[in-house]
Amino acid sequence: MLGPPLLTCSPMSPSATVAVPTTGRSSCGSDERPGSHAVRLTHDLTGSWCRVMSSRPTKGHPMRLIRALCLGGVMAVSGLSQQASANDAQRPGYSEGAQVVRVEGSRSQVDQISGVIYSQIRSMRAVRQLRMSLLVPRTNDKKPAIVYFPGGGFTSADHEKYFEMRSALAAAGFVVAAAEYRVVPDRFPALVQDGKAAVRYLRAHAAEYGIDPARIGVLGDSAGGYLSQMVGVTGGEKAFDKGDHLDQSSDVQAAVTLYGISNLLNIGEGFSPAVQLMHQSPAVTEALLVNGPAFRDFAGASISADPAKALAASPMGHLGADEPPFLIMHGTADTLVSPVQSKQLFEALRAKGNKAEYVLVEGAGHGDLPWFQQPVIDRVVAWFKATLGGPIAGAGGKTDPRSDL
Repeated sequence: MLGPPLLTCSPMSPSATVAVPTTGRSSCGSDERPGSHAVRLTHDLTGSWCRVMSSRPTKGHPMRLIRALCLGGVMAVSGLSQQASANDAQRPGYSEGAQVVRVEGSRSQVDQISGVIYSQIRSMRAVRQLRMSLLVPRTNDKKPAIVYFPGGGFTSADHEKYFEMRSALAAAGFVVAAAEYRVVPDRFPALVQDGKAAVRYLRAHAAEYGIDPARIGVLGDSAGGYLSQMVGVTGGEKAFDKGDHLDQSSDVQAAVTLYGISNLLNIGEGFSPAVQLMHQSPAVTEALLVNGPAFRDFAGASISADPAKALAASPMGHLGADEPPFLIMHGTADTLVSPVQSKQLFEALRAKGNKAEYVLVEGAGHGDLPWFQQPVIDRVVAWFKATLGGPIAGAGGKTDPRSDL
């Protein structure tokens, strides 16, 4: 014998749909399809809905019983609504027709701080200020930090992009700094010096932002991925530490590179002959980064004109056996930076005993929509949490008494 119909209630819709067993047509209407025995009744339940379900008609559940159950449900919900209204009337500011909701405060606020000057580059006639934008969870936890370096083909560094990734990391409890850096026509190692200066700045201001200085990672896409790799693999190489806060370390404890460049000598590896020829031009950006533009008695030079120099400007030229953990991601459909760039980095890191994870994103190109989707973002956030750990509750940070203004 079948049990009674299942009654379910949920505050999702202002109407009720009740599916009831029947053996024929009723005044309420029925589904006339063979084998179907559902009659749908609709009632106004003041913000709630009810549904009665049965797999097939039974003699134990005549139509009048179903109607009685439904009417009883309406009366019960009406009674609850009246009680809620009576309680609401006692609330400050209440007015007839106002909706009263309760919101639990389980998610911390995140403050955005833009225009932070993290480095000043002094020349004979000018001082250039390099900026970063910070996302800082408003907690008194000691938080790990991530520095994001944007891609831009070595010709731009629009540091406030990729907000989807940065905001997800901030929501997970990380302080996230997005840093601009010098690009062509500035030459290597200017951008690496900038990347390391950004890390030093965070350590110097760790107490101000609630950062755990022992847990800082870097993240970058494309040319920013190159910079993330370079900062990761040059730990302890003091030649790249220039500028401010030189009393702080620029070493990092984790590095993520998304479709980044690991060797300037073979960015187009596996691509068409036309692309290979383009990468031998003295005007291509990697050649300009390493050799500079043609000027006066210098006619310019291709990236392969001095392989040792190009390798020294590449992450592959600095790999050792004590690198921080790496997460390497690349799209299988990338036609701008060869996936070989990530393959060779992964294999070289593993060959030297370093920790590295390599993720190929099927069908993804270079900076296209797949990189902004939740599976990719979640993968990066989860990896940083597993590698650096999460916030340490109550161990650092400041609480501004005017924070609610």
